[in-house]
Amino acid sequence: MPLEAGLLEILVCPACHAPLREETGPDHPELVCTGSGCGLAYPVKDGIPVLLVDEARRPA
Repeated sequence: MPLEAGLLEILVCPACHAPLREETGPDHPELVCTGSGCGLAYPVKDGIPVLLVDEARRPA
């Protein structure tokens, strides 16, 4: 289930404050940071973004 466009427009990465983009991750949807030095991927569980740096997947 995709996030509402209006919600995605206001969410930013909690680590670097760059915009997020929605992607399908290996196991579930994710919100991926578009910042050049960050790239953290935050899980979306049951349609709710988990914007905690400790829960984010680090880029490979």
